[in-house]
Amino acid sequence: MAEITYERVYVWQAPLRMYHWVNASCILVLVATGLVIGNPPAFMSAREASDAHWFGWIRFFHFAAAYLMSFAFLVRLYWMFAGNRYARWDAFVPRSAGRFKTQWREAVNVLRVDILQLQKEPIDYVGHNGLAAASYFGIFMATVFQIITGAALYAPTSAFWLPGLFAWVSPLMGGDAIVRLWHHAFAWVFVIFTMIHLYLSIFHDMTEGKGEISSIITGARFVERK
Repeated sequence: MAEITYERVYVWQAPLRMYHWVNASCILVLVATGLVIGNPPAFMSAREASDAHWFGWIRFFHFAAAYLMSFAFLVRLYWMFAGNRYARWDAFVPRSAGRFKTQWREAVNVLRVDILQLQKEPIDYVGHNGLAAASYFGIFMATVFQIITGAALYAPTSAFWLPGLFAWVSPLMGGDAIVRLWHHAFAWVFVIFTMIHLYLSIFHDMTEGKGEISSIITGARFVERK
C-alpha cells in the first residue's frame, strides 16, 4: 500500500476567520432576540413600567447585533477583493462558463458523497467546493436582504440617519407587515444553513481528519500531497 503524505496549507486568513465567528455570534443573538420580538411573551408584574424594561433590552441587543453584523459584512465585501484566492469573489461567482460547469459538477459530487452517501471515497477540496460556494453566495444575498429589511423596520423608531436611508423599502414592499413577514422568513434561512453547515463540517472532520473544524480557528488544513 502506497504511503499517503499530507501538507499543511494556509487557507483561511485572519480577517475571514474573524468574520466567521463574529457573524456566527451575531446570527445567534439576532435569531434568539428576533423570535422574542416577533412573539413577545406577556409578563404580569406589579412593578412600574420604567423598572421593567426587559423588552427594550431585547430590542437593543437585536439592533446592536444587527449593526455589528452589517459592519462585519462590509469588511467581508472588502476582503472579497483584498483576500487570497480562497476568499475572493470569484471563489463564489464563476467568471466563465467553464468554471460554472466545474462548480456544478463539484456540487453534484458533494451531494453524492455528503448527503446521499452514494460514493464512499471523500472528495478533497482545499477551499470551498462548488456546493459550498453556491451556498455562501446565497447566504451573502440573504444577509443583504436582512440588513435592508431590518433597517427599513427600524427606520420609523430611530433618530439615527442610517436606518432612514432605507425608509423607502416598506412602501415598496407593501408596508411594514409584509416587510416583517419576509424578514422573519429569511431568518430561518440562516437557521437551516447553520444546521447543515455544522453537520457537513463535523462529517468531513470525522471522516477525513484533515482539520476541517480547526481550520476556522488556525486558518490551516491538511491536504493530500500529490
